[in-house]
Amino acid sequence: MEGLAAAGFVFSMLGLVAFVRLEKLTKTLKEKGILEEDYKDE
Repeated sequence: MEGLAAAGFVFSMLGLVAFVRLEKLTKTLKEKGILEEDYKDE
């Protein structure tokens, strides 16, 4: 059972890192004018 908990923790951390990187990418694209300022992801 500990292995399953460890795997869940690792995948949740990877998800958090992916979310932060996606937010940073969206911000950068807005600053460069590639995305509109009022862009909302679906």
